[in-house]
Amino acid sequence: MNDFRLPSSVSRPPPPITRHLSPSLAPALLVAPLVVGLLAFAVYPLLYLLVLSASKSLLGKPFQAWVGIANYREALANQTFLASLLRSVGFALPVTIIEVILGLAIALLLQRSIRGGQIVRTLILLPLMTPPVMVAVAWKLILSPVGGLLNMVLVSLHLTNTPVSVLGSSTWAFPSIAIADAWQWTPFVILLIFAALQAQPVDIQQAAIVDGASPWQLFRDVTLPMLMPALLAIGLIRFIMALKLFDLVYALTQGGPGFDTTVGSFYIYRIALEQFNVGSAAAMTVIFGLFVSLVTLPVVMLRDWSLRRWS
Repeated sequence: MNDFRLPSSVSRPPPPITRHLSPSLAPALLVAPLVVGLLAFAVYPLLYLLVLSASKSLLGKPFQAWVGIANYREALANQTFLASLLRSVGFALPVTIIEVILGLAIALLLQRSIRGGQIVRTLILLPLMTPPVMVAVAWKLILSPVGGLLNMVLVSLHLTNTPVSVLGSSTWAFPSIAIADAWQWTPFVILLIFAALQAQPVDIQQAAIVDGASPWQLFRDVTLPMLMPALLAIGLIRFIMALKLFDLVYALTQGGPGFDTTVGSFYIYRIALEQFNVGSAAAMTVIFGLFVSLVTLPVVMLRDWSLRRWS
């Protein structure tokens, strides 16, 4: 039996929910769940955080007294906290650059050698699908001075006679965390860059090849300029994510040795859940959020410029 369909000229009746509502009320009703969700999960936590930051609050005993901006003054005078903010940028910036470069190189290789290689892309995404705590545990076992894979290799190659505590070294602790972070998040960058490469128009590249462009000229003058806005957007995403580093520091070094790997988010955690001073931690969180917005602003401006320049 053929399906019955209304002619295109016949208008369909409105849904039962909006049938008896005025035209001005129906859109508001449809948007209401989104507004309620924003109020519940964005506006209310932000207002609570701001009020908490202006009060003397301990864990389990909030809002004991109103202190105004005293928590903010204390946070801005705390040299350890300010150093942790700079340490966050010192970690996030090079890690983001390395991951974008590696992601671009591997994505280009995937595009050249594999067309629609879904199996390979799935294998590349395995580190990304691994829980962060499991990533940290795996790398802690690899870097362990007792029975760790790294020390076994170094001893077998006669590069050292005694175990090396990489995570206990002020020189190598942060680079070790950066390697673990790159192992986990470079696949994410690869996937996004590969998608951007697939979206590029093929006719422009074919025209450049017909005109005699070499592979390097094709990449430098055609592929890279068209890809630059996407690269900057991906770099911005990873930069913000790297600024919020917490899990690897918590599982690998606990901020040590000393304060050498204590980043902003981990220091706020210590203030809130080890010293129980949630009022000061709330003020530090607000400052940290403003700091992240400030340091990412140049990247946003650069991306906007690239859109105007190369779009």
